[in-house]
Amino acid sequence: MEDFRLSVLDLVPVSSDSTAGNALRASHDLARAAEVLGYHRYWVAEHHSMPGIASSAPAVLIASLAQVTSTIRLGSGGVMLPNHAPLVVAEQFGMLSAMHPGRIDLGLGRAPGTDQVTASALRRTANLSAEDFPREFGELIAFLDGSFPADHPYRRIHAVPAGRPDIWLLGSSGYSAQMAGAMGLPFAFAHHFSGQHTDVAVELYRSSFRPSDVLDRPYVIVTAAAVCADTAEEAQRLAAPMGLAMLQLRRGTPGPLPTPDEALAHPYTPLERATIAGITEFHLIGDQADVRRGLTELRERTQADELMISSNIGDPKARLRSYELMAS
Repeated sequence: MEDFRLSVLDLVPVSSDSTAGNALRASHDLARAAEVLGYHRYWVAEHHSMPGIASSAPAVLIASLAQVTSTIRLGSGGVMLPNHAPLVVAEQFGMLSAMHPGRIDLGLGRAPGTDQVTASALRRTANLSAEDFPREFGELIAFLDGSFPADHPYRRIHAVPAGRPDIWLLGSSGYSAQMAGAMGLPFAFAHHFSGQHTDVAVELYRSSFRPSDVLDRPYVIVTAAAVCADTAEEAQRLAAPMGLAMLQLRRGTPGPLPTPDEALAHPYTPLERATIAGITEFHLIGDQADVRRGLTELRERTQADELMISSNIGDPKARLRSYELMAS
């Protein structure tokens, strides 16, 4: 779609008939293809303790993707800051930016993105809270910029290498939208799983925006879940596993992404079907004309500067085809 920027959000889906290694190799193939197809950036999301998602270490995966691409921007969508010491994130993304200047985005979220036990295992502390995000975010920026005040206990610490990624705030509600606006940072909203809050959050971001050294006007990405195929029927088949996977996650029994046949054969109860309908209410599923129409309407409604598409399909060939159809 040539009239506005499209980008990719990759969850690195692991299908029940494949392996995490195969999923990671498929993501490398997709990143190469996305660059050729004209996608603007390629982000990977941080998830933990989820057998159906292989993107547990964004910095490691970004480094590997950078070796097989040359122009597309690469980044995290996102790094969940509560899970990590700010200095570690500054060092990892400073290194990535030093190796690949002008290509690295550091998208940051304020939620752990996993259950509390896993979050505790990541940080080795039980005192985890999203309320700490402003302080930890400030520390991260100070490590990247070397801007701690003279009386700060970390003033003599240097994040090496000192590359500077582009910083993004991610969100699924109004809090991060207002914070991004007040700080003059670009903002990415998770419409793909929080579609009922999209319009309000985007408006909050724009109304809160204050120009900064980073941006002189608001810049917003809206992330959409979309499955596109040569026929609407095939798209519906390919999208079926997402609903079952979300049911499993909500039950506390996450597993690999089911195959379409497994998802279609599942004996859904009426309540499960209603739950899936709510989860997928804002998903764009159909043939090229259907999905292009949906993307255009979303962009026009939100006035997004960029749409980022998550096409969470287990079959690598079908996933690549989905992105090919949306790009043309």
